[in-house]
Amino acid sequence: MSSKTDDRDATGGDLVLVLNCGSSSIKFALFDAGQEPLPRTPAWNGKVQGIGGPSPTYGETGIDPAPVDLAGEHPHLAALQRIREGVVARLDGRRLAAVAHRVVHGGSRYFDPVRVDAGVLQDLEGYIPLAPLHQPFALEAIDILLRENPDLPQVACFDTGFHHTLPDVEKILPLPWDAWRRGLRRYGFHGLSYEYMATALPERHGELAEGRVVVAHLGSGASLCAMRGLESVATTMGFSALDGLMMGTRTGALDPGALLYLMEIEKLSLEEVAQTLYHRSGLLGVSGISSEPRVIVRHEGDDGEPGERARLALALYVRRIVREIGAMAAVLGGLDLLVFTAGVGEHNAFVRERICRDLAFLGVELDQGANAADAAIISSDDSRVRVGVEPTNEEWIAARDAIAVVRGQ
Repeated sequence: MSSKTDDRDATGGDLVLVLNCGSSSIKFALFDAGQEPLPRTPAWNGKVQGIGGPSPTYGETGIDPAPVDLAGEHPHLAALQRIREGVVARLDGRRLAAVAHRVVHGGSRYFDPVRVDAGVLQDLEGYIPLAPLHQPFALEAIDILLRENPDLPQVACFDTGFHHTLPDVEKILPLPWDAWRRGLRRYGFHGLSYEYMATALPERHGELAEGRVVVAHLGSGASLCAMRGLESVATTMGFSALDGLMMGTRTGALDPGALLYLMEIEKLSLEEVAQTLYHRSGLLGVSGISSEPRVIVRHEGDDGEPGERARLALALYVRRIVREIGAMAAVLGGLDLLVFTAGVGEHNAFVRERICRDLAFLGVELDQGANAADAAIISSDDSRVRVGVEPTNEEWIAARDAIAVVRGQ
C-alpha cells in the first residue's frame, strides 16, 4: 500500500482505509477522500470472519463470504495481508492518504483522533488489559503498517473518546480515592457509533435530537448512551467493555462478590474467570444455544430445559436493557427520543417490541407495522416518546476523523 505524494491536496483524489480489528474478525472499508462531502457509503468494504477458527471466511462488496485460507501460526496477519492485497487492487493509480483504525481504548489521555507514532503506540499498549478482545489486534495492525510504510499516516480513532464529556460524578467509581488518581474510572465505549448518532439524529429528528435521548447500541457487544445536547452524559459500559448490559457472550454488570466466590471458593484462575466473563456468559451462557437473539427465539417453545433456558435468556436480556433505559431516563430527567442501532438493534424487531412493551410506563407506544419493517420511526403517533431505528456507521466516522487529522484540522 503506497503513500506516495504528489502536487494534489493532502487528501484530494485519494482514499482512506478504515480497519476495525477484533479478536476473530477484521472489518474494512475504503472511502473516497477526494469527494466533498465524504460519502457515507464506502467505495469498497468487507469483513474477514472466524479468524483463528477452523472455517474463516472473507467477503467484500459484491462477493458473498466464502472460505479463505489463513493457515499458519499468525492467522490475523494473513487476514490483514488479504485485505491489503484487495486495497492495492483497487487503488487504480491513486494512493492511500491514511489508514484509520478503530481503537477501543484511549485511556485517560487520548480522546481525539491522533496520528500514531512509536510513542503513542507504546502508550496504547498499556490499555490492552482494559480491552483484551480488541485493543491488541488493532495495535498489531498499526505496528505492522508503521514499520512497513512509515510515511503512511496511521490514525487511531477511540471508542472511549465520545464519552469524554461525562461529568465526574458519572466517571468516578466508588473505590478508594487513589484508584481515581490511578485512572480507574468509567470510560464508556461504542463511542464511534454514538458519535455517528450525534450527526445522524439531528438530520432525522431535528431539534428533538438535542433533547433527552437514549441510544441503544445492541450488537454482540451492547451499551446505552444517554445524550443531552448531542453529548454523552451517562453510559452503561464502564471501566471495561464488560460492564452494563447483558451481551452475546459477556456478562454485563455483575456482583463483584460473585467473582470473589469463583476465585476463592471454586478456585478458578484469573484466566478462567476472564474466559467465563468474556466468552461463556451472556445470552450464550444462559441459553446454552447461541449468542444470537434470532437463534434463541426459535427455541422458546422447546420442551423441557432447552425451552426454559431460551425463554429465560431472552427475558433477562430484555430486562437488563429496560432497567438501564429507566436509569438513563432518570439521569436525563425524562425521555424524548429512544433510538436503536447496531446489529440487534437495527434488525431484531421482536427484541425492540419486548423492550418497548416494558417501557410503556414512560409513554412508549410502538407502531407494530413500522417496527416489523425496521422503519426509521417505529413509535405510534400517540407515543409520548419517539422511538427510532438508525443504522450506525462507525467506519465513516473513523474515515472522516482521519481525514481531519491528516489535513491538520
